Amino acid sequence: MENTYPVKTLHKKLDWQVKVPGSKSMTNRALLMAALADGKTRLTGVLFSDDSRNFLGSLKSLGFAVEADEQTKEVLVTGLNGALPVTSGEIYVGSAGTAARFLTAMLALAEGTFTINASEQMKRRPMKPLFDVLTGMGAKITYLEQEGFLPIKIQGIGKTSGTDDMFHVTLDISKSTQFLSALMLISPMLKQGLHIKITSERKDGSYIRITRKMMEQFGAETEFDGTSYVMPPGISYKAGAYQIEPDVSAACYFYAAAALTGGRTIVENIKWECMQGDLKFIKLLEELGCTTHDTDAGIEVIGAEGGKIKGITVDMKDFSDQTMTLAALAPFADSAVRIENIGHIRLQESDRIHAVATELARLGIKCEEEESAITIYPGVPKSGVVQTYNDHRMAMSFALIGLRTEGIEIADPMCCKKTFEEYFDVLEKLCAD
Repeated sequence: MENTYPVKTLHKKLDWQVKVPGSKSMTNRALLMAALADGKTRLTGVLFSDDSRNFLGSLKSLGFAVEADEQTKEVLVTGLNGALPVTSGEIYVGSAGTAARFLTAMLALAEGTFTINASEQMKRRPMKPLFDVLTGMGAKITYLEQEGFLPIKIQGIGKTSGTDDMFHVTLDISKSTQFLSALMLISPMLKQGLHIKITSERKDGSYIRITRKMMEQFGAETEFDGTSYVMPPGISYKAGAYQIEPDVSAACYFYAAAALTGGRTIVENIKWECMQGDLKFIKLLEELGCTTHDTDAGIEVIGAEGGKIKGITVDMKDFSDQTMTLAALAPFADSAVRIENIGHIRLQESDRIHAVATELARLGIKCEEEESAITIYPGVPKSGVVQTYNDHRMAMSFALIGLRTEGIEIADPMCCKKTFEEYFDVLEKLCAD
């Protein structure tokens, strides 16, 4: 694919039935739990992308027996009941925030000394709240470049059988809930249990709920009283078979396309029973004027006649990955769209609030950027090249504008390899059909 992707503009309603890859967040959680389980776990519906391949590569670098079949979307992992096969090594997590946070926590509790390296993008993302907790638990961290950031050398605490007291730690999750997920997921390595008191105003989140639900499905119970999370002594992960859900985040781009064109989209196997927080975006589409139906194939979204979209003010803290998707719809709304409580997305793959404001302004759309919010006003986007900041969600969401506006091109489209490497191939085929 060239360095820019010209989006094909649609001049009629779309009628799409789409299949999307497995969930990134669930794939990487399942890989970690399978590695910490006792025995062989077969994962199906696995996402194969840059992020998940870096996670798989890291597990292999640590000596785990991993068999991956990209054709069948299956992975077989042999876990050692919380132990690691090696006591030294180096891993590369790329730009994967989940791999960086989850594997750092795992290595902090393991026996041995390890080096964790990352992409330039991941080296800029916050890690200090997690590092502080892990050093407080006894891990030794040496910063190889900038203090508080990857890359690091980490010496794990190893066996902690010298004490029967539950570990008590405090954690701020205002910058990322992945810090909490990381500590919860590796808690079976601590046979005496783990108590995590949350000190930030934010105590919970959709991805935390996914973590708790998946831990439960793997046989490890957790407790939450509104302030603290408790992983009781003696919990462990059971090996077996686990089916990963399709990625609701990826599905939302195709549902949003139906909203833009007044058309119809079904994404296969996306059900209201899915545990992913981005289901809230499908509900939000109803508020924007769409209708939704449950079908045997998957949830169906039908856009309002003529692609009419209602303006709205919405708190997207709990499904903030869809901020850019809503931002792509916003210029076509009948009044302003205001997205609130999203300050943490400035610290993700890009400063996403600033990226959205900059690229919409480049297309002639008026925006007001605030520290944790953005207001987007209706307008007629003009043609142009959208810069994507090496951010997969900027690339995939802003392509939607091109479905209604001639002359939209997406720079560096293959940054979408992070989570959905075939996105533009799928989009091109759907538009051609």
